[in-house]
Amino acid sequence: MKLLRKLYDWVLHWAETPYGPIALFLLAFAESFVFPIPPDALLIALVLGASAKAFKFALNCTVASVLGALLGYAIGYFLWWNSPNEFSSVAHFFFSNVPGFSEKAFFDVKSLYDEYNFWIVFTAGFTPIPYKVITISSGAFDINLFVFVIASFISRGARFFLVAFLIWKFGPTIKSFIDKYFNWLAIAFTVLLIGGFVLIKYLV
Repeated sequence: MKLLRKLYDWVLHWAETPYGPIALFLLAFAESFVFPIPPDALLIALVLGASAKAFKFALNCTVASVLGALLGYAIGYFLWWNSPNEFSSVAHFFFSNVPGFSEKAFFDVKSLYDEYNFWIVFTAGFTPIPYKVITISSGAFDINLFVFVIASFISRGARFFLVAFLIWKFGPTIKSFIDKYFNWLAIAFTVLLIGGFVLIKYLV
């Protein structure tokens, strides 16, 4: 936990430098396949410091996250297996060293893919489910790449633009609220959004 806290503080310090937007891009990119700290904290700090650029920061974050997701997909697709039932050394490295990544999580995702496909990618992209597990698993299980990219763009974009909008609209007064309740907000928003898609499906 101390290491994660140090990483969190290190991430935030970039908001006080001229390299904040570059750091945000690299963080969002890396978080999609390996880095343990989500980019939201740095996104919030940057928007608080330059609210006029709120949606530019959100777009930066979204594009980087999806590019990182594609790298995660490639890791799963090309490097994950020695044979159909044997993990590679790369897979074992992730299981042993990447927080939130385990064999159990990997196979849990497989069962969710079998049932939900698009929706599990979408849900993980928006909610606190570790996105890196989804991106790499998508490649390892050969999930349709087009579906993967579309789900990633929609979910990651919705997440980062929502955070940017809330900070842009309400400023520092809502920061502590987001910090405390972000997970619940993300889950509630996802339920509402998926519910809307389901409703449209049955109405059209």
